[in-house]
Amino acid sequence: MERLIRFVREQYGTDEYIPLHAPVLGELEKRYVIEALDSGYVSSVGPQVAEFENAIARFTGAKHAVATVNGTAALHVSLVLAGVMPGDEVITQSITFVATCNAIRYCGAHPLLVDIDLATLGMSPDSLAEFLQDNAYLDDRGRCVNRRTGATIRACVPMHNFGHPVRIDAIAAICDRWNLVLIEDTAESLGSSFRGRHTGLFGSHAALSFNGNKIITTGGGGMVITDDDALAARARHITTTAKAKHPWLFVHDEVGFNYRMPALNAALGCAQFERLEGHLARKRMLAECYAEWFSRTDYHFNREPAECRSNYWLNSFLVNSPEERDDVLRQTNALGVMTRPVWTPMHYLELYKDCLRSDLKNSEWLESRLVNLPSSPPGAA
Repeated sequence: MERLIRFVREQYGTDEYIPLHAPVLGELEKRYVIEALDSGYVSSVGPQVAEFENAIARFTGAKHAVATVNGTAALHVSLVLAGVMPGDEVITQSITFVATCNAIRYCGAHPLLVDIDLATLGMSPDSLAEFLQDNAYLDDRGRCVNRRTGATIRACVPMHNFGHPVRIDAIAAICDRWNLVLIEDTAESLGSSFRGRHTGLFGSHAALSFNGNKIITTGGGGMVITDDDALAARARHITTTAKAKHPWLFVHDEVGFNYRMPALNAALGCAQFERLEGHLARKRMLAECYAEWFSRTDYHFNREPAECRSNYWLNSFLVNSPEERDDVLRQTNALGVMTRPVWTPMHYLELYKDCLRSDLKNSEWLESRLVNLPSSPPGAA
């Protein structure tokens, strides 16, 4: 591990502690936030919110973008927009950040867990298709019904783990066949594309995150992107407490959420957006350096999948055993280079261990062998 630690330190040019993914903040961010403060518009009515939404919409190619307070809120709203109700079921993958399953539970619905592809690190369309074939049918109203529980399977939420796109075209075709609403969890994949099309544009709508560890940050923040006019309008409505327009009365026409992004966060996002292309370029160069270094070792570095362009949000490699993974994590962290395993699979967590699931052999194998590396864009200032 000494060679790897030395190599990582060379990329960042420091003997100090190296975090996994740190935000790059400077004078530009200070200026934009101070301008927002001076304007007096610090809540969600500030013009910076629309400016940030428009920038992300243009960048991704989405027709609409609706900013939220965080990525989990964007996921929750996305599920509400999909019509997910108490007692429904939603398919996702076991290897994901816990927010994906938590948002499903916020709706009173139940996660169903399928396996991943080792090539993409995300949802396997083969596992999804097999799970539905074994467990579901379409009733006379076209609803996808779980034959074991009798519940409606309402939606499917694949996650583009670490910025690597899943085989989203195949997943979209399966969702179409089974009348499932496809919601992409693009929390980590801003700047990633499949066959030249940005992630998040293959289904009904998608959720982004701008948490402090993401490729650009608003401190805390998220966004729903969609090409659907009606969904975008409803997203704006329910994220602002479902308040009907009126000069002075407080009339709310449904249960809504106080989920809109404040202008101060959006101002930070506008400054960060100006860094996005540079971050993507630096992160790609870092990934190429990692790939070249690992090609001379016995370890496998996870490259972007075929026909994809990854933002390489978090770089990762595979070791040969669970014991070796733990040894790598101990040594690197003890010497000031932050590494992390993949998230604990959802079916290993007490709160989701009873979820109906497919064979999760790939998920379990990956969890025992993957190590994430420092992935902040080197040289950014």
